[in-house]
Amino acid sequence: MVKKEMIAMLLAGGQGSRLGVLTQGMAKPAVAFGGKYCIIDFPLSNCVNSDVDTVGVLTQYQPLQLNTHIGIGIPWDLDKQVGGVTILPPYEKSGDSEWYTGTANAIFQNLTYMDSYNPEYVLILSGDHIYKMDYGEMLQRHIKAGAEATIAVMPVDWSEAHRYGILVTDSNGKVTEFEEKPANPRSNLASMGIYIFNYKTLRAALTELKQVPGCDFGMHVIPYLFRETDKVYAYEFNGYWKDVGTLTTYWETNMELTDLVPEFNLYEEFWQIYTSAESHAPAYMGSEAQASHSIVGDGSEVLGKVKHSVLGSDVKVAAGAKVIDSILMNGVTVGEGAVVRKAIIAENTVIGKNAKLGEGNFEVSRLDPKVYNSDLVVIGASSVIPEGVSIGKNTAISGVTGPEDYPDGALASGGYILKKEGKR
Repeated sequence: MVKKEMIAMLLAGGQGSRLGVLTQGMAKPAVAFGGKYCIIDFPLSNCVNSDVDTVGVLTQYQPLQLNTHIGIGIPWDLDKQVGGVTILPPYEKSGDSEWYTGTANAIFQNLTYMDSYNPEYVLILSGDHIYKMDYGEMLQRHIKAGAEATIAVMPVDWSEAHRYGILVTDSNGKVTEFEEKPANPRSNLASMGIYIFNYKTLRAALTELKQVPGCDFGMHVIPYLFRETDKVYAYEFNGYWKDVGTLTTYWETNMELTDLVPEFNLYEEFWQIYTSAESHAPAYMGSEAQASHSIVGDGSEVLGKVKHSVLGSDVKVAAGAKVIDSILMNGVTVGEGAVVRKAIIAENTVIGKNAKLGEGNFEVSRLDPKVYNSDLVVIGASSVIPEGVSIGKNTAISGVTGPEDYPDGALASGGYILKKEGKR
């Protein structure tokens, strides 16, 4: 039997419903980030840089783009004969068939995969966070403490603590209290959703809790272990870490990359972020083009003005067009004279000539105020915006739209247009 010291299980099956139309056709970890990457590139690269060479990626919701992106793991040097990366979707078993119903349930359904490597330790990761972290250091701390489970934590603002699993620790880092999303938190040490378990301990806990509906690490496994053992420890992380699970945090985290000295550095040689990317021609800037405080991806053609924005590959900004404070993913086209202000535009969308995005004042969303609650214009993949229309703030659009979808040539702030999917 093959034996690995530590394997990683990467949870990448979430819908990411708080990203609205951006995730209507793909899992959140497959969403583009920083003009070149996908969100899942960060935990995958962390694994490689931490010498973790065996990674199971658990997929479920709209997995096609994610599976295609990962492939056999070549960009991350995870195309191994023994170990490497393995896609782990739900599958039909003899006797029953079951979707993943919770984070821990998903891991439980893959005990056979983990058993095949007979690991000493299992690293549990989420596929939707932006950060750089040496899991090897966390493992050494786990071993030194004699821990059964180690939870990565980081200090958060006290006003945000109620949104997380909160830990109270003693001077040695041992967890003395744990509470999931407490109304009145007694600490601001928040769980990052990153865990290292002794495999025997994890296997026993998952087996014991297998009948719990929607079994989850934060809600069930950690409280169970906290009751069963006094060897649960915290590993405090003080680097850059962002949960890009909302449209606002996703936009803000991308915009931070355009700072003169960005807090999160994508250009470090010693901790590179790897990705699966097609070969493109160099970016082209026309004689009248202007670009400032922006990232412009390979193969893009800029003839207009781009300011404080992130452009993916093969983006086209026509003459007279302006793109400001926006994220344009791969293959977006902005027509002549169009103005795009504070927008997130998904792949292969076409913005017609002289269209104006981000006009007017903020209004409460008439689609979903919990998801759409900022000044952003959010447009789903492969959409079409017709020429000359005006689109307000805090709006959502998906699909091929025509002039008839915009009464008086406009979509008011807080409005939305959701068309059925189809090829244009």
